[in-house]
Amino acid sequence: MKFFHSVLFLAMAAGSGFVMAAPRAEHVFVVSIDGGKPAVIKESVMPVINQLTAQGAVTWEASTIFPSKTLPSHTSMLTGVGPDKHNVLWNGFEPIKGLVKVPTIFSLLRAQDPKAVTAMFVGKVKFRHLWLKDSLDVFNYGGPQEAKPVSGTPELEKSKVPSQGVAKEAAPWIKEHKPKLAFIHLTDADSAGHASGWGSPEQKEAFKVTDQALGQVINAIKEAGIADTSVVIVSADHGGHDKTHGLDIPDDMHIPWIAWGKGVKKGFTITAPVKTFDSAATALWLLDVPLPAEFDGKPVTSAFE
Repeated sequence: MKFFHSVLFLAMAAGSGFVMAAPRAEHVFVVSIDGGKPAVIKESVMPVINQLTAQGAVTWEASTIFPSKTLPSHTSMLTGVGPDKHNVLWNGFEPIKGLVKVPTIFSLLRAQDPKAVTAMFVGKVKFRHLWLKDSLDVFNYGGPQEAKPVSGTPELEKSKVPSQGVAKEAAPWIKEHKPKLAFIHLTDADSAGHASGWGSPEQKEAFKVTDQALGQVINAIKEAGIADTSVVIVSADHGGHDKTHGLDIPDDMHIPWIAWGKGVKKGFTITAPVKTFDSAATALWLLDVPLPAEFDGKPVTSAFE
């Protein structure tokens, strides 16, 4: 309940004309490379990632949460708290479990700025569990979805939208709507890891294709004319070993964390510890949205001038 008290405070502040400081960025994009193990990324052909790291700030030793699985990890990435607080411990689309019970970065932003343009473009239907009421302008899973309660069957989890498909949906929407906060989820590397193994030639090819999809998103931001006022955060939900993940071991727990854009130090190596819930804190800090006291995440301020 404390989270919702924080949201209420923000909503009251916004409604009363409470003046916030100027945001550090006008647009924030959080991009997740599902299964993005740093060691394999470094061995793959990913010129866009290489360019972002050269022009921005990076650590290859950030950490995800345990269990190092897709839905719990992304829930931390987008709520700023660990599993002990968000309680999303399952890793599939399970309609009976409903929606996450703590605010997401989208609902926290909307509490302060009800007109903020927000979006999620995802490759897995399980992200519906993070689509809180009135938090998004669009939830896109292979196309815009209807704003209705979590519904459907677990069998839908088998259908994944490839990274190129996600980028194809996201790029024109970004150019037209210039969102204040958006999340883009690219799933190919995880699918290839489960099918052929982490670090396999097939997964490296999937990383190459994912990088191309990321390039489409970056190009859309540039073509929208908002690159100079945007920050892009690129990270992952987990790594992997053999054909799986979920253990509390470095192969599964280490993830990349990259920042690129307005105010980001160029060619900077982040040495401070970074956790996946720090992505949420950093996004809100950039947009000048106060962090709830209950947040586990902290802004990665060392990455910025």
